[in-house]
Amino acid sequence: MSFPGITHPLRPSRAAAAAGTPAWPTFTGTATLVGTSGSGVTVYVDEALGAQGLQDAQSLLSSADGVVAQNNSIFAVTGGPVDVVVYALGGATDGTGGADHGGCDFTTGNAIEVDASFGSPNREVALFEAELSECAMNGSLCGYSTGEALSRWCAAVVSSNALSDFATAPAWAQAGMPNWVDQTEQTDQDAVSTGCGMAFISWLLSQGKHLPQIAQAMVGLGDSGTLAALYAQLTADSASNAWSKFQAAVAALPGGVTSDDPFNGFSQAMPSGT
Repeated sequence: MSFPGITHPLRPSRAAAAAGTPAWPTFTGTATLVGTSGSGVTVYVDEALGAQGLQDAQSLLSSADGVVAQNNSIFAVTGGPVDVVVYALGGATDGTGGADHGGCDFTTGNAIEVDASFGSPNREVALFEAELSECAMNGSLCGYSTGEALSRWCAAVVSSNALSDFATAPAWAQAGMPNWVDQTEQTDQDAVSTGCGMAFISWLLSQGKHLPQIAQAMVGLGDSGTLAALYAQLTADSASNAWSKFQAAVAALPGGVTSDDPFNGFSQAMPSGT
């Protein structure tokens, strides 16, 4: 990919994995079992990472049930068991290697890889949630610009925005703000279309919509759904008004688009009490 970010390539499951061994999308090293959380998250670590890697994996294991609970709340689902391996994805140990999984539900995508992030446990939480949220999309959106934006927003909310350096909305602004509201890019690897989605969701959040409403509506709309259709469903306004109203809101921003949350919707993402 051409920009730092979370990777979600779609791959068929690997049937040739040894019995009892997770079918990791890319990891080929020796994984050490760290433990299994109460909600069914089994965490492994690449033994080559040594003590720091083990500490990262133990921290992720201790956070796993909280991540699962928040993810279930966002999507109104009961997730399935997943396996997670912590390793130097792409050779990085600061989280910038991103994360990966093989499919878009809890059956084909339940083998999750996250980059080690020495000393920054919230970054691993964010990477884990980015993949877990795509499993909760149940075959929809994953691999599309809309699904990528949604997964990144889920990761931001669950981790207190631990991956702010992964921001893509500024790339959309710098590209001239093309219209990815009325159409959806059929890839999750394009910063510009993903960035439009990030800014659009920020705008919806600032209008009093919550992330669970947004997530569940997007999953219901499916792969063919657009951000304009999402706007229409959540506001009862015409989808044809979404782009022009969003443009006007962006134009009125005093500082422009300099982050993935230009409308400061983060604090309103989850309903009070959750």
